[in-house]
Amino acid sequence: MADDIVVKLTAELFKTLGHPVRIKILHMLSQGELCVCNMIEEIDIEQSNFSQHLGILKRQGLIDSRKDGQRVIYWIAYPSIIKLLGVAEQILSEQIGHSQSLLKFLK
Repeated sequence: MADDIVVKLTAELFKTLGHPVRIKILHMLSQGELCVCNMIEEIDIEQSNFSQHLGILKRQGLIDSRKDGQRVIYWIAYPSIIKLLGVAEQILSEQIGHSQSLLKFLK
C-alpha cells in the first residue's frame, strides 16, 4: 500500500519534469535565485504560459518564491533535483553512445 503511494508520487514528480520549459527553468535556477523578469527573457514564451510552468513547479514543491517589491524571485527548493536532471542527461549520453556504436557495427 505505502509502495503504491511512493510510486504514484514518483510518477507525479516525473510528470512535472515532463516539459522542456520546466527543465529549462530548473537549469536556470540551478545558478541561483532569479527574478521572473530575467527568466522570461531567456525562454521565448508568453508570460501567461511561463507563469503556468512556474506554478506547476511550485505546486510540486520543486521551487519556491518571494516578493521583492514588484519583482518575484524564484529559487530551487530541493537542490537534489539538479542531480536528478544530471542523471537523466547521463542516461541520454549513454544511449547516444550506444546508438552510435550500433550504427558503426551495422556499416
